[in-house]
Amino acid sequence: MRWLIVFLLACLLINGLKGWLTRIGLGHLPGDFTFRIAGREWFVPLASSLLLSLVAMGIGALL
Repeated sequence: MRWLIVFLLACLLINGLKGWLTRIGLGHLPGDFTFRIAGREWFVPLASSLLLSLVAMGIGALL
């Protein structure tokens, strides 16, 4: 259950930072989905969140 909450929070954070992340190349990976529901564009960054969590895990292992 904890991992689901962390994943949802990561998706919300990445969705909020979408403009900045697209400038550095994230958000266009295979597995990142963008779709429209009820006139609003939704961004589901599955591959980007996996990549960012692997980077964070690597940094945590070094410290």
